[in-house]
Amino acid sequence: MRQSSVPNVCPVVPGSRIVGGSPPLAYRVRPADPTGTNHKRAESAMTEDLEHHKRPEHIAQTGQDPGSGSPSTLSQLASRLEASTLPEGVKAMLREALGEAGTGAGASAGPRPDQRMFLESISVAGFRGIGRKARLPLTAKPGVTLVMGRNGSGKSSFAEGVETAFTGRTARLDKQRGEVWRRHWRNLHDGGEPKVEVRLSAAGDAKPSTLTCTWSRGDVTAPEVEFKRPGQGRRPFKEAGWERALHDYRPFLSYHELDKVISGRPSELYDSIATILGLGELTAADERLQAVEKELNTAVKAVEAELPVLVEALSALDDPRAARALAAVSASGTPDFGVLDALVTGLPDADDEHLRELRAIVELSGPDLDAVGTAVDRLRKAIAALNDVRASGAEDAHQRAELLSRALDHSRRHANEDICPVCGADRPLDEEWAERAAEQVAVLRCDAAAAQEARTKLREAMDAVRYLVTLVPAWLPAPLAVPWKKWAACREIDDAERLAAHAETAALVLADTCAALREEAAQELEELDENWRRCVTRLAAWLGRARTAYEGRPRLRQVRTARKWLKEACAELREERLRPFEDHSQRVWEELRQQSNVDLRSVRLTGSEKAAVRKLVMDVSVDGTEAAALGVMSQGELHSLALSLFLPRAAAPGSPFGFVVIDDPVQSMDPAKVHGLAKVLHHLGETRQVVVFTHDTRLQRAFTNQELPVTVLEVERQARSTVTVRRVTDPVVQALSDAHALARTPNLPPAALTHVLPGLCRTVLERAFSEAAWLRLHRAGLTEHEAEKTVTAAVKLTDIAALGLFGDSSRTASEVYRELCRRCGPAAVDLIRQCQEGVHPTGTPMPEPLRFVRDIEAIAQIVRKLEVADQ
Repeated sequence: MRQSSVPNVCPVVPGSRIVGGSPPLAYRVRPADPTGTNHKRAESAMTEDLEHHKRPEHIAQTGQDPGSGSPSTLSQLASRLEASTLPEGVKAMLREALGEAGTGAGASAGPRPDQRMFLESISVAGFRGIGRKARLPLTAKPGVTLVMGRNGSGKSSFAEGVETAFTGRTARLDKQRGEVWRRHWRNLHDGGEPKVEVRLSAAGDAKPSTLTCTWSRGDVTAPEVEFKRPGQGRRPFKEAGWERALHDYRPFLSYHELDKVISGRPSELYDSIATILGLGELTAADERLQAVEKELNTAVKAVEAELPVLVEALSALDDPRAARALAAVSASGTPDFGVLDALVTGLPDADDEHLRELRAIVELSGPDLDAVGTAVDRLRKAIAALNDVRASGAEDAHQRAELLSRALDHSRRHANEDICPVCGADRPLDEEWAERAAEQVAVLRCDAAAAQEARTKLREAMDAVRYLVTLVPAWLPAPLAVPWKKWAACREIDDAERLAAHAETAALVLADTCAALREEAAQELEELDENWRRCVTRLAAWLGRARTAYEGRPRLRQVRTARKWLKEACAELREERLRPFEDHSQRVWEELRQQSNVDLRSVRLTGSEKAAVRKLVMDVSVDGTEAAALGVMSQGELHSLALSLFLPRAAAPGSPFGFVVIDDPVQSMDPAKVHGLAKVLHHLGETRQVVVFTHDTRLQRAFTNQELPVTVLEVERQARSTVTVRRVTDPVVQALSDAHALARTPNLPPAALTHVLPGLCRTVLERAFSEAAWLRLHRAGLTEHEAEKTVTAAVKLTDIAALGLFGDSSRTASEVYRELCRRCGPAAVDLIRQCQEGVHPTGTPMPEPLRFVRDIEAIAQIVRKLEVADQ
């Protein structure tokens, strides 16, 4: 901000008033400053202070770079992590948790510190004390603006309106939850729908953004808020990604919240400070690790809690499988999951010898009695058929046929023999005999065929019975050994009738024995399996959870190691980052304490992330004696202390809000503290747009008496809630008031008109061009520090004008003059040259000083509206 701390004026008549309603000033005699030395000293001091905060040593000490926003806490922690001696598995786990913390809930699509937002205006209609639409104009740049007005003038309606538009509620609503306030928040004199519209200027945006808050229902806590940003269209504000920033860097402070800052819950104070220190990412990482630890630990505890019940169920079973399972789950260290898997899935090798014998008995199959019966019946029929053939002589016919057949063969071979080869009689086997014998053989062979068939069927029947006889298996239960041997012996019987009788008896005995044994074994298995089935179902369910839980125990140890390391690292970083915050709070307190005997010694964060134990501790002393802040400090001192905590938070480098809105901070403060508050707000106004709503005129006098630059807006409420806002004074108006006062002063020395008045008017133009330049540079994307540095670097009036007109100080004087002619008319160039000549030894003629000041005022007004004309 290009302003000297004290305007260059010459002596005027004491008690004279500055035009524009400013309070009377007692002017001191001060020599003119044609070279701008005082001005440059003020600029140099401010620039040096800003540059100090950008020096590497300051950044190294604080961990914060106000010019570039909050540094990466994660990168600092990553460096410590890589240098640590932690096992690689633990490091990998921490990298993952920290990586998720950097891309999780903490990340936001909302405004960033390099796109810091400033307020251009607040318009309110039909809300609280404002009826028809009223507009509060603001300059979207760092500086202090006081919004003055008596109680009931409507000024707080602007403050509550902008707070509601951003957050959906106000501190008054949180404190006064009565039904009356909820029902009667609409203005009684305006029939239109309540509406709050906030215009914002964001770095990098050529046009302003608009935040519009309306209510379609009567519930004040349910506004409908839309956000419109250049190039992004209109959308619900909740989708714009501001929620996290509003929570971490809430730029609103009301009188009700001053009490809350001190009397709020310790955990809330801890969280509010820890977040802006950049520890939120570390907390988020620890929360992720804590969630993993909880999941793994819960799984182990759940499995261990189920184990006694499972052991009791297994112990109650008289089953070898249960005994093996009991041994497996009771193994020291980790259960034997291999054995348990085999038991649960029913693998054969999971059974012991007794169970295997039972299953083998159940699987044994003795003789098929139906098949044996059929085969024996067939055998007996074959035996009967053969006996019938023998009884009918068919067997003899067969033998006789065989005998005659051989005799015929012999007679054919020995046709000349005269005697019978069988009986030796003198009866030769002639042709006649041969013919009769052949006929007899044919008859006999026919009878013998039946006998042959009977013998064949008998052999087949016997083979069929033997086929059904199985050999003795390799393993047999003792009761089956003898019956099975008798059954197997049937293979060796050659007598058909013995075979039939023995096979039938042996098969029946063996089958009955097998059936009895199978039934007994099956019943025993069924009883065992039924009890085991109930138990193994529970075991199977436990086994799945147990395997997962026990497999996670190494990871659980890693998580606990990671959390312990992270906790220690967080404590170290917390102390490092809290130190500059503590220093800032103490500096603010030193300005605000003003004759108080209470010293603020330290501000500490203590405890862990558990809500019951974490808190913000403020150590104070009274005349060197340590004491509790809440016990020894007055209400005004407590409010000052609350401001000491709030203001450093509002000025945190990571905040995307370039503005701070403070409502009624002066209550309960004595005059000395009010003067200190003005200094504190002035320092904050060097990097933030500070808007203070107050009815207490002491704060305005504190700025004026200490010659601190401030813009004052006055709010007045007329009939039917008609609220008007007028600009009482601001840096440009202040300089104009000084120039008007000087021009109206009679009997001035000639040098006052030829040298001092042009200098004052030059200051008017410098401030107007600087304001326009800052807005242009901000919209071009420069941070407030870069914009301020650029404006401060411009020394000549034409350079400052070039920044205000073009945003580029390298433009030539001829280009500046042409643009001034186009915007302000040809006379503007001569007026500026007169202001420049005033610093020369010869000065500049001033025949009509009042007209000269009015012409300068007209140029300044046009320059201040350049951003409107450019849109």
